[in-house]
Amino acid sequence: MEGFQKKRAQIIPRVQGRVLEIGIGSGLNFDFYDFEKVDEVIGVDPAVSSVAIAKSRASNFCSKISFIEATAESIDLESSTFDSVVIGFSLCTIPDARAALAEMYRVLKPGGRLVFCEHGEAPDASVAQWQRRVNPTWRRLLGGCNLNRPIVGLIRDAQFRVGQFDQMYLPGTPRIAGYNVWGSAER
Repeated sequence: MEGFQKKRAQIIPRVQGRVLEIGIGSGLNFDFYDFEKVDEVIGVDPAVSSVAIAKSRASNFCSKISFIEATAESIDLESSTFDSVVIGFSLCTIPDARAALAEMYRVLKPGGRLVFCEHGEAPDASVAQWQRRVNPTWRRLLGGCNLNRPIVGLIRDAQFRVGQFDQMYLPGTPRIAGYNVWGSAER
């Protein structure tokens, strides 16, 4: 978990203005928001139990955090109204990643920024082959998590302009689950 928190600490401070966080879960990103630059955070997550934990954690921060219990593929918010969208370690589990990214694109203002940190398809052929082999069982056992989604390709396919991104295998994590990519993209 320490490696995941380090990645969160690298990407979350990049956001500003009105922020939509996809897959807010239990609110693990709250520690890393710079509320001097962030006007509001709206968290989206379909897991009622996770949102309950996040609501409890949010009370320790500020009143700038609110929640929508919904799926990322259908967000009932106005188009072009967010300065930043955050997605971290959630795109792997969203059933229709393309539809979710289309929604993220829709709600961002022109020039708005998508900030992402995800695990996905490894660039090494031998690791990617194992990911494909293990993925059906992995997905069944781990709540729909997919090991082998081509994260940067999916973001580009959704019309985002991907800027610089970093990638690595997280230390201490099995290579089939440890390939991470993080960075930002503009609408």
